[in-house]
Amino acid sequence: MSRSSSSLAALTLGAIGVVYGDIGTSVLYAVKEIFGSGHVPFTHDNVYGVLSIIFWTLTTIVSLKYVVLVLRADNGGEGGLIAMLALASTAVKDQPRLRSTLVVIGIFGTALFYGDGVITPAISVLSAVEGLEVISPAFKRYVVPITLVVLFMLFAVQKRGTGGIGKFFGPITLVWFAAIALLGVSHIVHHPEILSAISPHHALRFMIEQPGTTFIILGAVVLCVTGGEALYADMGHFGKKPIRVAWFSIVMPALTLNYFGQGALLLDNPEAVKNPFFNMAPEWALLPLVILATMATVIASQALISGAFSVTKQAVQLGFMPRLNLRHTSVRDTGQIYIPFVNWALFAAIVLAVVMFKSSTNLAAAYGIAVTLDMLITTVLTFFVIRYGWKYPLWLCVAATGVFFVIDLAFFSSNMLKLFDGGWFPLAIGCVVFMLMMTWKQGRSLMRKAHEADAIELPSFLEAVFVSPPQRVEGTAVFLSADSGVVPNALLHNLKHNKVLHAQNLFVTVRSHEVPWIGLDERVQVEPLGRDCWAVTVNYGFKNDPDIPKALQGLRGRGCDLDPMTTSYFLSRDVVTPTLGSGMAPWREKLFAQMHHNAGAAAAFLNLPANAVIELGSKVEI
Repeated sequence: MSRSSSSLAALTLGAIGVVYGDIGTSVLYAVKEIFGSGHVPFTHDNVYGVLSIIFWTLTTIVSLKYVVLVLRADNGGEGGLIAMLALASTAVKDQPRLRSTLVVIGIFGTALFYGDGVITPAISVLSAVEGLEVISPAFKRYVVPITLVVLFMLFAVQKRGTGGIGKFFGPITLVWFAAIALLGVSHIVHHPEILSAISPHHALRFMIEQPGTTFIILGAVVLCVTGGEALYADMGHFGKKPIRVAWFSIVMPALTLNYFGQGALLLDNPEAVKNPFFNMAPEWALLPLVILATMATVIASQALISGAFSVTKQAVQLGFMPRLNLRHTSVRDTGQIYIPFVNWALFAAIVLAVVMFKSSTNLAAAYGIAVTLDMLITTVLTFFVIRYGWKYPLWLCVAATGVFFVIDLAFFSSNMLKLFDGGWFPLAIGCVVFMLMMTWKQGRSLMRKAHEADAIELPSFLEAVFVSPPQRVEGTAVFLSADSGVVPNALLHNLKHNKVLHAQNLFVTVRSHEVPWIGLDERVQVEPLGRDCWAVTVNYGFKNDPDIPKALQGLRGRGCDLDPMTTSYFLSRDVVTPTLGSGMAPWREKLFAQMHHNAGAAAAFLNLPANAVIELGSKVEI
């Protein structure tokens, strides 16, 4: 029991650092944007009403929707939009049209994650550094440069991994939550009656008396739940119980105390609205608080960057992105990965956001559309999981998700008011990523059809080859092919140009499944083809780390022993040529051809030894 308790404590501490860093730093800007917009006059009732709306937004969206409902929809213990999409699409697999629609919706939601991934680090770090302006207005001109330097350092160290510093994330974030709770309490003691804003009647009165204002400020209220989706996305790392314990015992109380403390401050000093969070602190604590806030926002940004790497890897394995250059940054934790292209593309977009918008207030206008649309998509997918996957009655499914759908729709509609003030930016990023993902998926489908048109059955081809066999050379040849049972182009080129066949030949097909994990007992399937040739299928879930050499070691004792020193891996390097026909639009076919040309990282993604890979080209028309 003692060991179980210590394990729960460790996982809870880890969840505080990784899962709640983003939502924990929302106190830096949420209240400032709600009252700073000018839509809400400073009155006693309005302060109580807004605080009540914030509290019940946290309660409804985070506590009830994510912690109580969505965390139950795990896919083999894993969470996140891709895991939810896999559950939903599997639940309706007997309805192809509905399944295709859900896949498109889910992939669009995944693409929006990248738009949110640009705004969140920018607004978090920028709002922390803006605390310098409270110390002295003279620091204002240095805010953007310092923000860019902090962000550059964050992205520059990604290639080294976070294993060394990651152990400090939980303790630092715990100190952050303790600090913001103490700041809140220090002002609540002067107005203890403000705690009555927990009562929902304050929120209801505000909404009834000022429905138009309520609708408008929902676009700023949503800032208090930034990062709420991380509860579900990071479930696989920590488990449901630590995430729930951390939320109800530490995070929710600390956030509530700080928000209410900011409200108490504004009742005393309305001028503090320029930056209510930092104005809560005594003058001597400002600089340490700015440093702590910057550390907290860097940790929050790190969690999002790691999430971007993880989501990209999952999208690659499900066939929605090309195989990118992927590096493992830890020999002990295979989940710690680094994808250079994603890292620097994300950094470039964040720099553009910081330079374009220049302040957290301006960035707040850009935030919201992408994340509320993601929240809406999560609710829709949850309905199909509990209705068709869990077989719950229709009335119960509508009741369970209908309320959240209306709330998410209200937040999304309010944020659409910010579309031309900056909301277009993350939406544009999401749409571009979605277009690239669907182009790649459809382009690969066209390539597969083109290959099938000219495909030669592997067993019959081998029989014909061995009628007059070529010279056999020592070693093992591993021919990787997208389709099992057909002759890989690399084999045809090898026979044509080298006129030899290796002593052992493996025809390997990698299969990715819509489940997070495939166990080692189901990893490899092998079919003997005779004459020291085997057809091999390697199975991975979308959370597994592909490692072909390691997977093939599972063939030992099954008639095929591989010596790494004498094994060569043959890949087909197809050159795609767009043609006029019934495929995609011509510009998309050209885009796919360019993406395919640049996607030369299959060997690295599959963890093949670089010095043992041989690429042989062929031409494919789509």
